[in-house]
Amino acid sequence: MLNLISKLYVIFFRLTGIIIHQPVIIKPGTFLSRGFLNGHKGAITIAPRCELSRGVIIKAYGGKVTINKNTFFGEYVCIYGHGGVEIGENTLIAMHTCIVSANHTVPNKSTLIRSQGDILLPVKIGNDVWIGAGVKVLGGVTIGDGCVVGAGSVVTKSLPPYAVVMGVPAKIISYRND
Repeated sequence: MLNLISKLYVIFFRLTGIIIHQPVIIKPGTFLSRGFLNGHKGAITIAPRCELSRGVIIKAYGGKVTINKNTFFGEYVCIYGHGGVEIGENTLIAMHTCIVSANHTVPNKSTLIRSQGDILLPVKIGNDVWIGAGVKVLGGVTIGDGCVVGAGSVVTKSLPPYAVVMGVPAKIISYRND
């Protein structure tokens, strides 16, 4: 039954212009949206052997979101792709993680924050990365190949390959070694 539901989700999202390569598992409650930014339609591409668990939300908001092969998203992962998000192969992103690729300026008090446009800040996540539950990844960050990000961390700066990080803000505590 799940296989049939997943296939129906794939068909539906393809009809909206999202590129999905088979085989892919898309669980019920997943929401994918290309959206618009400055009149340009966004793009979402999902490579083969990816799994999107229940409640995953990917909103390109006119940007580009690319998910490479054999990547897993846990329940309720949210990706906001205004500035572009690229996720490498063989990556695990645990439940309730949020990736944001844009920010706002902080204007003086006589200007509404809401009236400010987005600052587009691309996010790149390498291959073989493990992002723990409830992590926040902020715009402008690159997470190198092989990194491990501990649950609840907030990634505010780029991480070198094979770093093991945790905390708010995330700090390197060790490196994966051979």
